Amino acid sequence: MSNLVNVPKNGSLANTNTHTNSNANFPTLSSWLDDVFNIELPSVFSSNFNTGITLPKVNIKETAEAFILEVAVPGMKKSDFHLDIDNQVLSISTETKEENEQKEGNYTRREFGYSSFKRTFNLPESVNDEMINANYKDGILSVLLPKKEEAKQKPARSIKIS
Repeated sequence: MSNLVNVPKNGSLANTNTHTNSNANFPTLSSWLDDVFNIELPSVFSSNFNTGITLPKVNIKETAEAFILEVAVPGMKKSDFHLDIDNQVLSISTETKEENEQKEGNYTRREFGYSSFKRTFNLPESVNDEMINANYKDGILSVLLPKKEEAKQKPARSIKIS
């Protein structure tokens, strides 16, 4: 019996002998590409396996006076956050470690937890980086990014013709 593959005029591959083809256990190129590009990435790429924390959700609002950045990070303390600005890039990061030890009878149980994240934002030239401030309340880190005076929106006005 032959293990030849018939290639029709349309260019697709088709097996002429399905019950004895030694290549039957290998995926075709198209099915392999489908598998590669259609898989769901494991949660380890987007979350911390110790705590289930993912990258926090961020809302950015613009007003006439400022940009307001709101980061949803419940369960943290304000001392857990590090905000830095360097060359018009704002970095928000946290790093928390937790250790629990319980001694009972003849055994000791220890648990360690670690979580961290870092988000960076390129700030527009219109932000006055000397006046940036932040506060943390009810699980929301709010960062106020005031605009420079010349970048603030001016109210509409009428011009009289003389």
